Amino acid sequence: MVWAVNAVQTYRYLAPSGLSSSGVALQTSGGPAANPRFFSGFLTTPPAAAAGLLAVAEVARTRYFQPVSPASLDPVVTGSADRLRFESFSGCCGVYARLDALPAGLDGEIVAHGTTNVDVNRPLREALARVAGIEPLHLSVGPDDLTVSTMDGSVVERKVPLPSRWLRGFAEVHVLAAAFEPRAELPAAEAAAFLRRLPGASDRSVLWAVPAGRTLRLTSRPAPGAVCLAGAGRLAALRGMLRFATALRVYGPAVRAGSAPVASTWELDTGALRLSLTLSPEPHRGFSGEGAALTALAGDDVTDDAELVSALLSWDPTIDVDALATAAGLDAGRVRGALAQLGTAGRVGFDVSEAAYFHRVMPYEAGRAERDNPRLAGARALADAGAVELDGDTAATVRSGDQVYRVRRRPDGGLTCTCPWWAKHRGDRGPCKHALAVSMTVRVPA
Repeated sequence: MVWAVNAVQTYRYLAPSGLSSSGVALQTSGGPAANPRFFSGFLTTPPAAAAGLLAVAEVARTRYFQPVSPASLDPVVTGSADRLRFESFSGCCGVYARLDALPAGLDGEIVAHGTTNVDVNRPLREALARVAGIEPLHLSVGPDDLTVSTMDGSVVERKVPLPSRWLRGFAEVHVLAAAFEPRAELPAAEAAAFLRRLPGASDRSVLWAVPAGRTLRLTSRPAPGAVCLAGAGRLAALRGMLRFATALRVYGPAVRAGSAPVASTWELDTGALRLSLTLSPEPHRGFSGEGAALTALAGDDVTDDAELVSALLSWDPTIDVDALATAAGLDAGRVRGALAQLGTAGRVGFDVSEAAYFHRVMPYEAGRAERDNPRLAGARALADAGAVELDGDTAATVRSGDQVYRVRRRPDGGLTCTCPWWAKHRGDRGPCKHALAVSMTVRVPA
């Protein structure tokens, strides 16, 4: 399959996905070879797996901010050694969903490492909704052969846009999630009660969940240990799998009194499956515009490092940064920068449950980072034009067109700027291009 962005890509399926007496067959559009079979076997917890797949597909069809008609975007599926991962973004790109089918959830063999789009159509959604009891559920991800428009059988061809927003979202989510830490764990009964108390889909307020005994207490203000919950109705996709879960775990970055809204991850664990939803800091904000990856992409060597690291990635379920650094002959910081660069092509994700990166098989384009991030391209142009004039170690002047901006270093090492972007966002959407240009010039993080 050829991955494309900002264009309509034609995906060919051998047949529609469906559910028969022998199990579920999820038809994929391709991978390392034409329609490979990543996995063939049984899911050990059929009703829970069906609920999880429905949740990921539902997120892909939903716009939580300014809802419109359902989108038609196929979730991404990755097979890696001992697990399958199904991922999607909402139509507004403000919710990232992932279902991990873990080793305990699979009774079969993953015979190839690959990433592809999976067809979750209306008949399959209706069939999955009927899965119940202990009836066996067989999953075949990808047929053996690719046959298109033959006389002996029909071929389903779908024109599905693969938005560049999804690739930018993949890049931003993994950088944000890498800073998350476990904040709370609720047993099943308390998790169900907590989710029932949440406001409905129309509520777009930013709340904060504070651990309180075995549950969480909602408040309107941040405090140390709290987790941001922006647009609580966006957690609705968890409810279908809630009855199978043993725990609800919540992850987020460290916050303090007065902190701005931040992203968070809410994860249901059944033991065999993990379903997680990562929410953007505010309902109207999509992950594709967060700018979290910009600082890591600003280094002079990051593109070359990414090429080297890309060649060393294997199909292990998680990426060991220290081992990768040793193999590449780089320090861990440069490896993380390289992973951020690879993330711009969707090749790297981050699993908050295991606090580790993981690998997707997608083409890597060295120029994508700057094409998808105008601030990065603008910063590179300013630095190359000599527009940055350093004033000691703590300040710089940046000339941008007819405007002159002052960039200053804070005691914590971050940079501030006098430009309108900084005045509006105060660093919450990543650094401005002037701060990035300064960081490129002095080769320190922005």
